[in-house]
Amino acid sequence: MEIPRLDVEYTTRLCFACGQENAIGLRLKPVHDGEKVTAEFTAGEFHQGWNDAIHGGILYTLLDEVTAYAMLCHGIEFGVTAKSEIRFKHAAPINQPIRASAWVTKLTKRLVEARGVLTLQDNSVIAEGDFLFYVWRQSRRAVLWDMDGVIVDSGPFHFAAWQETFARRGVTLTKEGFARLFGARNDFIISSVMDRKLLAGDAGIIAQEKEENFQRRARGNMKAFPGAVRLLNSIKKGNFRLGLVSSTPKENIDLVIGELHLEGVFDCIVFGQEVSESKPSPQAYLLAAGKLEVAPDDCLVIEDSPLGIKAAKTAGMKCLAVASTHPRQELEEADKAVDSLDDVDLITLLIRV
Repeated sequence: MEIPRLDVEYTTRLCFACGQENAIGLRLKPVHDGEKVTAEFTAGEFHQGWNDAIHGGILYTLLDEVTAYAMLCHGIEFGVTAKSEIRFKHAAPINQPIRASAWVTKLTKRLVEARGVLTLQDNSVIAEGDFLFYVWRQSRRAVLWDMDGVIVDSGPFHFAAWQETFARRGVTLTKEGFARLFGARNDFIISSVMDRKLLAGDAGIIAQEKEENFQRRARGNMKAFPGAVRLLNSIKKGNFRLGLVSSTPKENIDLVIGELHLEGVFDCIVFGQEVSESKPSPQAYLLAAGKLEVAPDDCLVIEDSPLGIKAAKTAGMKCLAVASTHPRQELEEADKAVDSLDDVDLITLLIRV
């Protein structure tokens, strides 16, 4: 069998099973729940074989597609069906919803084994199958996460800490001013808020005071945003590379990782003091790509702030924005924006951003 060339860009937009631009296709939208891939499909009159029963080829296509997506969610960017064994249980009626589910049962460097099942709404099984795929190319994708405002709901603690620190110096920080700067490094925030020029030592003292205020408030009160930890675990389980890129000091990162029990999740961590420029400079994201030994265009960034989005796009990376700290109209520079990470699954990250 001749394998498609992979040195050119390829797309699934006209795929008969999942292509959303194929007028006669099934237009499946598989989703990943952290364990299995599922897709819903209701066959119509043009999908039948004999009267009012779905054609067996359509049922096979459903199983083949969801098992292929299960493979994708385990870090295999491109694979080829080598063998399949389908067991049809009974006829499948048209005009009734069918759920296709699949999961990987064995994974090696060269082969993937997967199982799929088709069920009706009453959970009766229509068909099930076992599939063997040849691994043709491992995914090079890396997912780089901002921390504050994306993983952890720390904004109120940062705002209160900055307010107190600046108030001691006769400077007022408004909520709007904080929102505009949230996600930037301390020195960038200080120089943007303070009217007078500061010696480097003065800025350092202010930053240290603010972080002590923040840690006092935040310790024991850290909460993850909905969907964040679930998505992190899905990415990790799928063998994709993970990076944490934050403008905050390393001590704050250690605090959050400890409180949310995220030890060992990230393959690399970049913190504010490791680079000479704050976001919106791309330095931090480019450093993370270098640490992970991946190209910028193989990186997907998850951000919440316009400054962070600009940093990611300037670095040549795709960006998913979550509207947790800024309204969606301020996140238009991102490739895709969502209201919550609860709305995002692994397949969305891999092919829909």
